[in-house]
Amino acid sequence: MTTLAVVNQKGGVGKTTVAVGLAEAASSVGRSVLVVDLDPQSNASAGLGVWNVSPNIDDVLADAVPGSALAAVMDSQWPPDGPHPQLVAGSYALASREPQMAADLVGAQDRLRIALAGVTHDLVLIDCPPSLGLLCINGLFAADRALIVTEPAAWAADGVDLMRSTIARIAQRQGTPTVAGIVPNRVGRTRDNAYWLAQLTERFGTDLLPAVPQRAAVAEASGKSLPLRALRRRPGAPQAVAAFDELWATLERRLI
Repeated sequence: MTTLAVVNQKGGVGKTTVAVGLAEAASSVGRSVLVVDLDPQSNASAGLGVWNVSPNIDDVLADAVPGSALAAVMDSQWPPDGPHPQLVAGSYALASREPQMAADLVGAQDRLRIALAGVTHDLVLIDCPPSLGLLCINGLFAADRALIVTEPAAWAADGVDLMRSTIARIAQRQGTPTVAGIVPNRVGRTRDNAYWLAQLTERFGTDLLPAVPQRAAVAEASGKSLPLRALRRRPGAPQAVAAFDELWATLERRLI
């Protein structure tokens, strides 16, 4: 099993889109995939067709109980004839859970790692919130590897550097996670995007993974709570599927 935290402290870079796209790509080639929705916005859960269920990630993090995530694992509601990852659903209540965890005198940074004991999926994708708070720290403490999602824009590289510094600090304590790579997301066909993508490539070199292009089909799939493959010949959908498949194939080689 590989546990991969999908992170960026900045919102709006499409981190959840990448997490769900990778879940689709990995499960389409036979990997058993579990998505852990650690973001109070619960967008990954909505993208997988799940809303307001219990038990959910808030119940899992209420106490440090080994294996508590197992009771919260459920199937996504994607069509049964396609990729079918499983899910530990998100909850808006996480926004209140974080300050409660911060008051734990023993320390609550490893509650998720404890809760995932006994999970046997090939790939666990933790969709972390866009912050460097205790929820994101829980995701990083639980992960073997971390995937940083960014966008081709001004100051994006500085955000990546900040995230890498946080990952390194946690790794100093326990040896993990290490950075699996950096994903440029929402890459459009503009001169500005081309310029900033070139800047990211120059700065991060081989750490940069295949880019995910900006396509309306990606937003449409999320809005309809469907995998990209379900859109079939919708303009842009085949290209988006191919991009996520290439990203997963490249990433999987790094995770071995």
